[in-house]
Amino acid sequence: MAQGNLSDTPADRSCVTSCLLGFLPIGKVRDLRARFGGSLCLPMTGPPPDRGRGWIGFFGPHAAGTPGSRENMPATRIETSQIEGPEEEARLSALASTRILDTEAESSFDAVTRLCAEYFRADTVLLGFADASRYWIKSYWGEAVRELPRKGSVFERVLAQDGPVVVPDISQEPHLNEGRMRLRRMDVASFASAPVRSAEGRILGTLTIFGCEARRSMALDELRMLESMAEMVASLLELRRLRNRFKAQRPRQSRPMVEALRKWPSKLDLRRALDERQFVLYYQPEIDLSTRKIIGLEALIRWTHPERGLISPADFIPLAEDSGMILPIGDWGLEEACRQIKEWCHDDPTRHTLRVCVNLSARQFSRDGLADHVEALLRQSGISSRQLGLEMTESSLIPDMRTALEVLGSLRRLGVSLLMDDFGTGYSSLSYLHSFPIDVIKIDRSFVGRMTEGDQPLQIVRTIIELARVLGMDVVAEGIETCEQYHLLRDLGCRFGQGFLFARPMPVEDVTLLLSLPGRILPFPVDLKQVTVLNPA
Repeated sequence: MAQGNLSDTPADRSCVTSCLLGFLPIGKVRDLRARFGGSLCLPMTGPPPDRGRGWIGFFGPHAAGTPGSRENMPATRIETSQIEGPEEEARLSALASTRILDTEAESSFDAVTRLCAEYFRADTVLLGFADASRYWIKSYWGEAVRELPRKGSVFERVLAQDGPVVVPDISQEPHLNEGRMRLRRMDVASFASAPVRSAEGRILGTLTIFGCEARRSMALDELRMLESMAEMVASLLELRRLRNRFKAQRPRQSRPMVEALRKWPSKLDLRRALDERQFVLYYQPEIDLSTRKIIGLEALIRWTHPERGLISPADFIPLAEDSGMILPIGDWGLEEACRQIKEWCHDDPTRHTLRVCVNLSARQFSRDGLADHVEALLRQSGISSRQLGLEMTESSLIPDMRTALEVLGSLRRLGVSLLMDDFGTGYSSLSYLHSFPIDVIKIDRSFVGRMTEGDQPLQIVRTIIELARVLGMDVVAEGIETCEQYHLLRDLGCRFGQGFLFARPMPVEDVTLLLSLPGRILPFPVDLKQVTVLNPA
């Protein structure tokens, strides 16, 4: 991303002009000519009347006496909302056609954010686009932010208003997180945001300027300037979409309609399930094997379909991976787990030591903005980073070691626990393990299940436990189903475990009852059948 100050030099002016001039209508140049010596062009037209745009109060950086209109608009409160159903599906389809998400930096977009930062003298400028659950940053100036949760974001306010949103003093807006907003290390005091639209007028993203101090109201011509810069981005997006269209190969012949109708679930089914809150989290306790105390929980997603009942993740996660729906579904799981942790701690403060672990898919893990997203969720929920664990498989780490180390390092700096799931099943794990900042190894259930079948499987488990001890990592044995496995693992020095012997994955109401047991200590495994809550139907 471009960083620094935009100097008023011939070379700088030429660079920015070459990036932007081709997208600007003639005759919309007066303001920037006055500022940059007549060599830069920017559009100055107002918003088209057929788009229903509006605003809620304005601020701008220029001192009194700057040329242009000084008419200030009345301030109005606005609540966030999210469009749903066919309208949101059409918006997401328009966004997908641009292929803009998770792409490399591009000078043309960086030029817009640089110019915006200089013109408005903003502390931070973000140009981002929103899919179903996240606000992904294509270009930034100032505070380095790469991704934020969509829920409660500035984007949703712009979407609800269907036009620009400007707040000159956040402290005067108590509905904005009790009058506070933060971008990583920056305390935001004011912001203004304009929508970036598709050719059909759908809002795909926003161009937003942030200030560390409260500002005066924004003049009408300044608002139009911000909208004009957002329209430059829209022009670049349209060019990108046309390029993609021309490069696309001839589509393959579609399958017969009858076959398509028989296929279930579809991407639309997953979208509907997410919108209608049909997904739920089940929780399986992780146990201290020496005391049988619940020290953590693994969150596992389930689909409660209104007609088909409870659906296993094996029946819909592969489709979610292939269709890209795993990103919004996974983001929902992270947010829901954080919300549940907060609720449990509110009901009983002694549960603050409990760690809830959430599985990350390979596509979630490969996102550059994952750490920013997790940090924002922690801040929104108010929970401690040590209360959240993130599980990833070897297959999501090994293919790109450099990216894996960067992502793991950024997550480690947040203080969240990092767990390697299904250890030993993917790659040559022992040769890579020392390179990753992993806190916990989870021994795959296939090794635990064969421990009693012979000496070789037992030695494999022994080796993993000893390796983790040397590297300073904890070990959780998965899939403990018999008392013999339980005792063998204890004798081998494995401290933690989980499995049907102790408790199956269960709804939040049932696991809350377990957390209410004295000391969170489960009965002896031989007595578990007497505790009906442990084995729900």
